[in-house]
Parts: sequence; structure tokens; C-alpha cells
Amino acid sequence: MSEPTQETIDALLPEIAELIVSALNLDMQPGEIEPDAPLFGEGLGLDSIDVLEVALVVSKRYGFQLRSDNEDNVRIFASLRALTAHIAAQRSK
Repeated sequence: MSEPTQETIDALLPEIAELIVSALNLDMQPGEIEPDAPLFGEGLGLDSIDVLEVALVVSKRYGFQLRSDNEDNVRIFASLRALTAHIAAQRSK
């Protein structure tokens, strides 16, 4: 699996931010999500239900499953940038 380039990740960030905001009906603009801020707790404040919602939308849009039992989920959902990098990597398979 080839790693996505930084340019690919940066280009995809706004799309994934929009996906998160619309999937969760967040009262904010996608551009307000800090790419490297945590999605849980102190950062965006998402919880496990939010992650399931985002995973569902990602699987519908990009055609691969984000499984709830994946031990990499802590890393995958660490930040907007981490999630975007994971999606970019999966898409390039």
C-alpha cells in the first residue's frame, strides 16, 4: 500500500471536515475543525456514537468499512488529519 502524499491529504481535508460536520449536524463550519486537534475530548468533543456515524458515512461515500473493533481506531480517529490520511490510503488501494 502506497502512503498518500501530503498534498493528497491536504486536498482531502476540507471534504472530510464537511463530511463530519454534515454527518453529525455540528453547529460549526468545516473550516473550523483544526486538522491536528483531537476529535475526542478536548478537541472536537466527539463520542463513540459520533464515531459510528462518521464511520457509516465514510463507508458509504468511499466504499470501505471502518470497523468498530479495529484496534487502530484510536489512531485513525485521533484527528481530522489522521482520519483523512487513513481514507486517502484506503482509496489508493
